[in-house]
Amino acid sequence: MPLAPDALQHLITRAEALITRLEAVLPHPLEAPDWSASTAFRYRKRSGGSRIEPVRHVARIRLDDIVEVDPQKERLVRNTLQFVTGHSANNVLLTGARGTGKSSLVKACLNEYAPQGLRLIEIDKHDLVDLPDILDLVTDRSERFIVFCDDLSFDEGEPGYKELKSILDGTVSQSADNVLIYATSNRRHLLPEYMKENLTYKHTEDGEVHPGEVVEEKISLSERFGLWVSFYPFSQDEYLAIVAQWLRGFGVSEEHIAAHRQESLVWALERGSRSGRVAFQYAKDLSGRLA
Repeated sequence: MPLAPDALQHLITRAEALITRLEAVLPHPLEAPDWSASTAFRYRKRSGGSRIEPVRHVARIRLDDIVEVDPQKERLVRNTLQFVTGHSANNVLLTGARGTGKSSLVKACLNEYAPQGLRLIEIDKHDLVDLPDILDLVTDRSERFIVFCDDLSFDEGEPGYKELKSILDGTVSQSADNVLIYATSNRRHLLPEYMKENLTYKHTEDGEVHPGEVVEEKISLSERFGLWVSFYPFSQDEYLAIVAQWLRGFGVSEEHIAAHRQESLVWALERGSRSGRVAFQYAKDLSGRLA
C-alpha cells in the first residue's frame, strides 16, 4: 500500500535528520584553515572531527627576552634561519630541565622569522598519528612550517610513537622540504626506562658494552632528530639574571630589582626550583605589586 503524502514527507524529513546526525559524527577530510589568520595554529580533534585552528593571540616573547641559554639559543636560531632561507636544516629535539626556556625559544623563533614566512602548527602527542594528513595539507604551500610538539614523551605502546618515528626517518614518500618537527621533552630518550633493561646489555670478550634490543628501540626515536639541544638547571646567579631581565621587561627600575634580589631567592626556595618559569612568575608578581 503506497504511503500517504504526509507520511512520506514525514519519513523523508526523519531520514534527512538521521543523515545530518551521521555526517556530524563521521570523520571528515582535514581542511585547510585561513592561513592568513595567524602565524601560529593548533591541531585539534573535536567530536570525531579534526581541524587546524588559528591562534588568535600568539605569545609575544622575543629572543632577547630569553637569557642565560645563549649556546642553546644560538643553535636553534641558526637551524631555524637555515630553514626559512631555504637551506637544509634538521628536525630538533630540545631536552633537559623543566622551566629552562625550551618551548619559549621555539615561540621566540616563530616571532623572529614569521615576517619571512615561518608558521607554526602545535600538535598534541596523542594526535601524532595524524601527522601524514597535516603534512599533505601544507606540502605545496610557500610558507615554512614548524610542527611543534611540547612536552613530548611516550608510554609503552602509544600509537603516535611509531608514526613520528616513520615521519622523522622518511617513509615511502619524500619528506616535505617546507616542514620541520620541533619537540621539547624532559626525557632524552622519550620513553620510560627501567632498571631491568640494564640486564639486556651485552658484554664482548674485549670489554665492550652493547645495548640490547629494548634499549636500542628506545634510543632510536630520539636519534632520528638531527639536532639535539640540551638544557640544564640554572645556578643562583643565572636565576637572578633571568629575574632581572623579566623585571626590566615589565618596566621595573634597577633600584627595585636590586632591592628585591633576596626576596626572589626566597620565592625560588619555596618552589624548590630556580627555573626560568619560576623567575617569570616572580617577576609578574613583583611588577604587579609595585604597580
